Amino acid sequence: MTSRQKVVLVLLLGAQFMVSADFSILNVAIPVIGNGLGFELENFQWIATSFALASAGFTLVFGRIADLAGRRRMLIVGMVLLVVASLVGGLANTPTLLILARVAQGLATGIVIPSAMSLLTTSFPEGPLRDRALGLNGALLSAGFTAGAVLGGVLTGVASWRWAFLINVPVGLIVIALAPIVLTESKPTQRAKLDVPGAITVSLGLVALVYGISKQGEDGWGDPVGLLSLAVAAVLLVAFVFIELRVPSPLASMRILVRPTVSWGNFGGLISFTMETSAIFLMTLYLQEVLGYSALAAGLVFAVLGVAAFLGGILAPRIIARFGSPTALVVGLLIQGVMTAALFLVDREPGSVWLVIVATSVAGFGHMVAIVAYMVTATSGLPDDEQGLATGLTSMTQQVGITIGIPILSAIASSRIHLLETTSSRQDAVLGGVTTAVLVDAAIVVGGALLVALFLRKSRLVSAPAEAPVVERAAS
Repeated sequence: MTSRQKVVLVLLLGAQFMVSADFSILNVAIPVIGNGLGFELENFQWIATSFALASAGFTLVFGRIADLAGRRRMLIVGMVLLVVASLVGGLANTPTLLILARVAQGLATGIVIPSAMSLLTTSFPEGPLRDRALGLNGALLSAGFTAGAVLGGVLTGVASWRWAFLINVPVGLIVIALAPIVLTESKPTQRAKLDVPGAITVSLGLVALVYGISKQGEDGWGDPVGLLSLAVAAVLLVAFVFIELRVPSPLASMRILVRPTVSWGNFGGLISFTMETSAIFLMTLYLQEVLGYSALAAGLVFAVLGVAAFLGGILAPRIIARFGSPTALVVGLLIQGVMTAALFLVDREPGSVWLVIVATSVAGFGHMVAIVAYMVTATSGLPDDEQGLATGLTSMTQQVGITIGIPILSAIASSRIHLLETTSSRQDAVLGGVTTAVLVDAAIVVGGALLVALFLRKSRLVSAPAEAPVVERAAS
């Protein structure tokens, strides 16, 4: 990398690390915030859900806007919104004001991540250099999510939960000041209008989807409000597809979406994100409810996982260079799935914690290899003016996956726990619910890996620039 590329990389990775940390930084502090501001107990979840709804629902739209309006400009807009929202959240004295701040933070994340990702992919030529940049990006996204939980706990315990908001302000101001100096503005190759009907239907459809799944996970899979939300999501997303087939300047060109590298790359990423966050949730439940660990002790168990995931992000570009990104994606998913299945063997004995440490760490390594590989697969072989859409899709995959996984597996575990509690102790019931959900998790990951391998078997996508014709031929 040139000196300028290194500076660009540090700036973009720093911005994405910050917004990734924002996703989890308040999770530990939710009870403290809720009690301090007078939230009703049943509304505690909205401190996290409001952020997720906004970030997942609008990432794709903002990725396309960045293509049209300029990626550097949109990155700065997103960082300004994040700074303002963080300041408001840090000073909030009512539940309404705090939720509005979280919604604004989610919107800022939906702007920053696709803008920074597309700037990253267009700043580095397709090949080993871009793979290395995406590997570091994937490692820091994972580290940001983990560090957010740790940092939120430390700030809440040592100072105040308000600093979990306010810490964004100085970091955001630094990015805003440096972006015009370091980053080159992108310019669209042709003038195009934003597909407003498509933007409305896909955004509202994704919001309805995330809300419906969250509601079902919270109140059970027969909840009428959740079912209605899912039905609305289905109607809106189908309408979105029909709109995209007919408008002259679609938000998401079907020409891109039907590429196997884009569609199946994102499918693999969605499976990996959804099931990894679920597995960590299930093991947190197991450690606290079955083995009796405190929240702090349970968090420390996953420290090795954080190291393994970071190592996976660092080594993923080498694996991709050797075997190609589709193969790396499949292998990463298989490692994640098999090691998640191993967690079925946990029991009430204290020694099971070592199985949790080893299995989650190896699964975390495979997960990060899969994440970097899906980012490379889903953004390669595309012209620069479509990178905003491509990276918007990968970012949307990440946000939706992180959001919907826990409600789905939580509902499966809860239903099994309630059934077993009639005949077993609380600990045995929780253990039975967790192990059942773990098997479902593992089966979905392994099944997803097999589907990706099947539908990408003819796609010989490699990263070296000399192989670019192969990329184009595979994509078509």
